[in-house]
Amino acid sequence: MEECIFCKIVKGEIPAKRIYEDEDYLAFHDINPQAPVHVLIIPKKHIESLNAAGEEHRALLGGLLLVAKKVAAEMNLKKGYRLVINTGPDGGQEVFHLHLHLLGGRALAWPPG
Repeated sequence: MEECIFCKIVKGEIPAKRIYEDEDYLAFHDINPQAPVHVLIIPKKHIESLNAAGEEHRALLGGLLLVAKKVAAEMNLKKGYRLVINTGPDGGQEVFHLHLHLLGGRALAWPPG
C-alpha cells in the first residue's frame, strides 16, 4: 500500500510549512485555508481516522488536543478558535490519516456545515 500524503510530509518527502513538531506530532499550514489561521495537526503515527483509533491510542489522542492548545497560543488566537476532526467520507475526511483542523483568526459561524 502506498503511503498517504501526511506520512510523506512527516518524512520530509513532501514540503509543508511546519509550525510545530515534536517526537509524536506535526503541525503545518493547510494548503487550502478556510480561515485566516488554518493549521493541520497530525500524529506522526499513521492512524486512518478517529474510528480506527483504539484504547491504545488514548494518550496520543489527548496529546493531539494539548498540541492544538499550544499551537493556538503560538498563533495568538486569544479570542478563540475551532478544532475539527472530519471522520469518514460523509464527515468530509479527504486524507485518511487522522488529523485535526485548527481554525481561527476571525469569528466562525455556527452551524459549520
